[in-house]
Amino acid sequence: MTAEPRPSRSVAPERAHRVLDIETDAGSARAYVIDPVGGRANTEVKNSESSSTESANAETAAVTTTGKHQPVGTLVLGHGAGKGTNTPDLWGLLDLADDGWRVVLVDQPWVLAGRKIATPPKTLDEGWRAVVSHLREAGEITGRFVQGGRSAGARVACRTAVETGADAVVALAFPLTPPGKADDPSKWRTDEAQAVLDAVVPLLVVQGATDTFGGPDAIRAALPGADVAAVAGPHGFSKQPQDVVDAVRRWLAAAS
Repeated sequence: MTAEPRPSRSVAPERAHRVLDIETDAGSARAYVIDPVGGRANTEVKNSESSSTESANAETAAVTTTGKHQPVGTLVLGHGAGKGTNTPDLWGLLDLADDGWRVVLVDQPWVLAGRKIATPPKTLDEGWRAVVSHLREAGEITGRFVQGGRSAGARVACRTAVETGADAVVALAFPLTPPGKADDPSKWRTDEAQAVLDAVVPLLVVQGATDTFGGPDAIRAALPGADVAAVAGPHGFSKQPQDVVDAVRRWLAAAS
């Protein structure tokens, strides 16, 4: 008897303009693309609408030619090891589309497959590289390219930043150590993030004040070259996820 496939755990944000299913060696990943306000999504016509495709294409071409609504950059974000991108902090970062950014949320293949636990790091990295490559080929990455993620996704973003050609990295809730081991430098996972700094790629780490995987002070000690933003709450940013959005927004604006 054939087992029923698990239901996908990928949840689409309401603001998504496009949903891209992308084949990787680990299976299908899914990217939710949110265009900047006033950008391309506002000139394209969905298939369900009655306006002609030709009219939509003409308007899009006009925008591309004038450059008035081109994204200031593209922010591509991944998730942690427990669930997909439907977390308050990642969905909150969709508000950066209001600042002119194209924001892309990426659910790894294990999420689409309905699994509850993330696959090994090597598989996550392979999936991420395939997604970024597809996004580039599809013209979805324009302007400054910033990649990032939360927890395990932050580690993926750091490990692959040089290969994907990221201009900057945003690491949310970077799991510096196993829980409760922040006082033991031998347990620190500094190599992944340090590789970003060694490549002279700007790195922002947004860390909860009570994060048991290492708080802001531990991050500063381990990664003196990184920009560290301390926010309220634990590893999941449950206290004030808007603080995460504000910290990333300030950093991106200052670095522009």
